[in-house]
Amino acid sequence: MLLPKKVKFRKWHTMRRNPKKPQVETRGTEVSFGSFGLKAFSGSRIRSNQLEAARKVLARSAGKAGKIWTRIFPDMPFTGKPAEVGMGKGKGDPQGYCFEVRAGRIIFEVDGLGEVEAREALRKAGTKLPIKSKVVAR
Repeated sequence: MLLPKKVKFRKWHTMRRNPKKPQVETRGTEVSFGSFGLKAFSGSRIRSNQLEAARKVLARSAGKAGKIWTRIFPDMPFTGKPAEVGMGKGKGDPQGYCFEVRAGRIIFEVDGLGEVEAREALRKAGTKLPIKSKVVAR
């Protein structure tokens, strides 16, 4: 799974989210490296294990002919408290790392595959992620 080598702070703030005003991504919205990409159409946090599951599906579908680019990296720690622990007594311990995806961000890119194979591989990878996604071409 993906995780940073070193972090400056063990726990981050939760960040500010306004559900009435959905945020739209301004960077990483175009297919830059490959021919086809998986674009997020909703916002959510993608954990490193979800990203790894999608990457494995892509790698299996692409085989040796295809090249895969992962355009996001989970560097934000998320915390959790153990089961059946009461409220209060501080924030929980770090559980893993995630990446906050906003609508419009390209998550994966592939090249070296035919259009049908690339679209099918990216569609399968998109089902492993907790967001609405769509396959886009360059």
